[in-house]
Amino acid sequence: MDYVFRKAEQADAGPIWKILAEAIKRRKADGSDQWQDGYPNPAVIQADIDKRNGYVLTDKDRVVGYCAILINDEPEYLNIKGKWLTQGDFVVYHRVAISEDYLGKGLAQKMLLHIENFARKHGILSIKADTNFDNKGMLYIFKKLGYTYCGEVTFRGTPRQAFEKVLSG
Repeated sequence: MDYVFRKAEQADAGPIWKILAEAIKRRKADGSDQWQDGYPNPAVIQADIDKRNGYVLTDKDRVVGYCAILINDEPEYLNIKGKWLTQGDFVVYHRVAISEDYLGKGLAQKMLLHIENFARKHGILSIKADTNFDNKGMLYIFKKLGYTYCGEVTFRGTPRQAFEKVLSG
């Protein structure tokens, strides 16, 4: 299949929210508290699109994956209980979700590889991310793609595992 990774557009807001709403239900079914507090929500997605931080993975014209990508923009990362591998510029991503119909095809990994390309295009060799302690899927992907555990960060009162990957030039 020929997947395309691109900036999210206004027309993508509905399909993005559908994917995230499915992911929220899956996290709950897995017994997780992640994303069970009203976040993310359609307003967050709209803000991502408005700020040009939202990205989609598409299969032909269908949105099948979503994430937000930011550069040097995660204040909570300054308060890590632990230590980052690097102290310079970094790319951070949030709200990674894949359509229910496309689970198990390795698309989250494919999206994270696109994020690595995004970082390199911007001359940045550090990618930082975090996830809930019980998000086995993301923890597996972090391990598989060579991320290093760096400590804990806190979002909305909840501790999360923080990871960094240093890219080669």
